[in-house]
Amino acid sequence: MLQDSTIRKSLDQYIQRRIQEIPTEIKQTFPSIKQIWKCKTEEDFLYGYYVGKIEEGALHYLLKATRASAGGYVDTFEIRGIIETHKKALQDVIRTSIN
Repeated sequence: MLQDSTIRKSLDQYIQRRIQEIPTEIKQTFPSIKQIWKCKTEEDFLYGYYVGKIEEGALHYLLKATRASAGGYVDTFEIRGIIETHKKALQDVIRTSIN
């Protein structure tokens, strides 16, 4: 799916920008996760939440960038793999934001 290195690089930059926006979103959207969601760890909840949000945004971004139709072939596992290459950065941003 992402044989075009320009598209791959652009998608990677999109994911990095989204990760940088997370601290502001956490402060505005999730003031007290433990009370609201009854979660044991805020970090795990937020990691799953933001992986899903970034995956959704990346899919939209990719479809728009390639001018593909929603019926076209887009491998969401490949998008998830690209997001996972930023796992440490995402975890660090979340950890910093909630502490």
